Amino acid sequence: MNEFITTGIGLALMLGLILLLQLNSGVKAGFAPVWAAVRAIVQLAAIAVVMQGIFKKPVTASVFLLLMATVAIYTASKRLAGLPFGTKAACVSILCAASVCVTIVFACRMMEFTVSNLIAVGGIIIGNSMSAATLAGRNFLRTSRAQRGEIEGWFALGAQPKQAFAEVARTSIREMLIPNLDQTKNTGLVTLPGAFVGALVGGASPIQAARFQVVVLVGIMLAQTIVGVVATQILSRATVIVADAETAK
Repeated sequence: MNEFITTGIGLALMLGLILLLQLNSGVKAGFAPVWAAVRAIVQLAAIAVVMQGIFKKPVTASVFLLLMATVAIYTASKRLAGLPFGTKAACVSILCAASVCVTIVFACRMMEFTVSNLIAVGGIIIGNSMSAATLAGRNFLRTSRAQRGEIEGWFALGAQPKQAFAEVARTSIREMLIPNLDQTKNTGLVTLPGAFVGALVGGASPIQAARFQVVVLVGIMLAQTIVGVVATQILSRATVIVADAETAK
């Protein structure tokens, strides 16, 4: 019980510092960090309660992953709601990325097919695909506005939307991939990723943990690339540019 009390005190201190720093910096995030932390605590507590049952059968694990994908799609869709075809881009890109990456990992026997591995890999891939969809879509929105003149010029010449938005799509994908590329290049030098540390804590040898982490990092890179390509291809079907006064939710 003592560890829960000390953890609670530490979390309260960190959240207080987050709010204070954001307030002093003029970041108008309100109590969003607190709400996010509370949701994380409640959700993780609920998952911890039901995890034992989920880990016993592949069917329940698959249902759980489907639930995760649904929530990821819903979250990314809300962020891209202001873009034409934004909801479709989020849904199709996340499903494609998760399906392809998880299938390759286990079909190629990169990891043993167990329920725990399925949930671990699937959850990581889905979560990063969600972030990639949001970043790709918002980059697409920002770049479209910045290159409005060029895009309208293409349309004036009779170009199809895909051609008019081609450079926007390429820029959006490049910008979206930068954080993951930097993390992958500097793994072990700047940071020890969570999957590696988690595997070590779980009793795996350093070699096994490193193998798991490499699979995860490359899987994330593939997933985010798929998300970027698929999402921007769908977003490139638009015939209008969202006005500067509008904001993607």
